[in-house]
Amino acid sequence: MELLDKLNWRYATKAMNGEKVPQEKIDAILEAASLAPTSSGLQPFEILVVTNPEIKKKIRAIAWDQSVVTDCSHLLVFAAWDTYTQERINKVFDLTNEKRGFKSEGFENYRQKLLSHYPQREAEENFNHAARQAYIAFSQAIAAAAFEGVDSTPMEGFDEAALDEILNLRGKGLKSCVILPLGYRDTENDWLAGLVKVRKSKEDLVTVIN
Repeated sequence: MELLDKLNWRYATKAMNGEKVPQEKIDAILEAASLAPTSSGLQPFEILVVTNPEIKKKIRAIAWDQSVVTDCSHLLVFAAWDTYTQERINKVFDLTNEKRGFKSEGFENYRQKLLSHYPQREAEENFNHAARQAYIAFSQAIAAAAFEGVDSTPMEGFDEAALDEILNLRGKGLKSCVILPLGYRDTENDWLAGLVKVRKSKEDLVTVIN
């Protein structure tokens, strides 16, 4: 299958050559992330696309000085909602009703169920839940990048609080959770390029319960 071939081609690129990724490929990757499934369809996160060289330098300084941060074409920052609020939940449900052109009693009952539960929880619990949704979109962006022939580097190795400050995320009710540099591999300077991809055997990974 073409998708599996692309996923076998991809790896966590450790060095990029600075070449720009065409905007249509970036748009396709972002669209794929947008199409990812999330709990209750809330999409409780935002994706920031960083191309400014000076900002990328600041982020590299708080990301273990990893060169892909500055040498990538586009740096995607996945930032989850810091908590769930009535306003945020209502905005999603209102948008759904507007796009579908009708209201469903069952859907409105579900809205009330979420409103009676999520906003009352601790903010940290809500953020952790939202961050897990962001990771679903993050994973889908990685697959989409591979499909487009674009390299990526999944990264958790950065100072979240510092990144939030650089991008003023807390002021927007967001907290960073993971970042994804996109670009093209520099095979001559990437120690990981060309190495055999190693994964668990299917027997070790998958248990079938009939």
